[in-house]
Amino acid sequence: MTVRKRKRHAPEFKAQVALEAYRGDKTINQLASEHGLAAVQISQWKRQLLKQVPELFGRTAPVIDPDELTAPLYQEIGRLKMELDWLKKKSGSVGVDHLRMLVDPKNLDISVRRQCELLGLNRSTLYYRGQPAQESAENLLLMELIDKQYTATPFYGSRKMTEWLKIQGHLVNRKRTQRLMRLMGIEGVAPKPGTSLRNKEHKVYPYLLRGLEINRPNQVWSTDITYCAMPQGFMYLVAIIDWYSRYVISWELSNTLDADFCIRALEQALELTEPEIFNTDQGCQFTSQDFLTPLLDREIKVSMDGKGRALDNIFVERLWRSVKYEWLYLNEFRTVAELYQGLEKYFRFYNAERLHQSLNYKTPQAIHFG
Repeated sequence: MTVRKRKRHAPEFKAQVALEAYRGDKTINQLASEHGLAAVQISQWKRQLLKQVPELFGRTAPVIDPDELTAPLYQEIGRLKMELDWLKKKSGSVGVDHLRMLVDPKNLDISVRRQCELLGLNRSTLYYRGQPAQESAENLLLMELIDKQYTATPFYGSRKMTEWLKIQGHLVNRKRTQRLMRLMGIEGVAPKPGTSLRNKEHKVYPYLLRGLEINRPNQVWSTDITYCAMPQGFMYLVAIIDWYSRYVISWELSNTLDADFCIRALEQALELTEPEIFNTDQGCQFTSQDFLTPLLDREIKVSMDGKGRALDNIFVERLWRSVKYEWLYLNEFRTVAELYQGLEKYFRFYNAERLHQSLNYKTPQAIHFG
């Protein structure tokens, strides 16, 4: 029997791949294909990079000969000159749409993150996380049906959903339905979407909204994640909403259920203003320290839904119904860019034009800023 030796990679190669993964310009699967690596391996290298960076900057600086600083200094000056030259060439256009077009993901000298900084562009406006997540055409059809039925009947677990699919002419077993619902982030037993699973090591905060009178904007914000079907895959959508005005403060897209896109949405919202209370579910994205730190640093009270209690976050659930029935189900978005632009258009309509019966037929924008 031939023993296959494990391939060893140079530290420089690992660092290069880890940095590419950190920049987020490509999916992990794309990087794995390009470099002939396993996706799990790249994810591990990225985690190692993120873990070691704080330790690196926390170490005591060694004694260095001042002459040794000359070369790095000239390199830094050269890099800044190159970036400024690049910015001058790109500075002729204005507006977010034009700025998005100026970002060049293929530029090996200036990262996408740095290009956005130089252009004064929020990176989240073009951060689509590569291609949508993939599944077979048959499973995508089943997931689309499950999504629509679950939006209409959120109390359907995997058993009822399986029977409903059979009535529609799809001979599926419960095991398959359970797998697809987990992939979509829908819990089969609880009456609430489980797009974020709890990490038992993370601290859970008490629910602070029971019996609380909500009578002003920015008193309570809330957030949640939902599933967005696409012809060749699917994406996840997170949004932050003001409870009093129903105003959507920020939102983000991702093809993975990580905490990063939730943190970007939070940072974008906090750049505008701050709430008194921030309410989430107990998902690992929202209980992670990276997500909670910006709230705790600002002394914003953190509130978390009781496990499996859909009504604790009712206003976000109503938002998802509106987004899906009024927009996503009526349109077909073939690319992530199209989906992003479509959602951008809908949320502008939702905030500034859509009349809400519960707001005495006023718009969220009028209530929030009025």
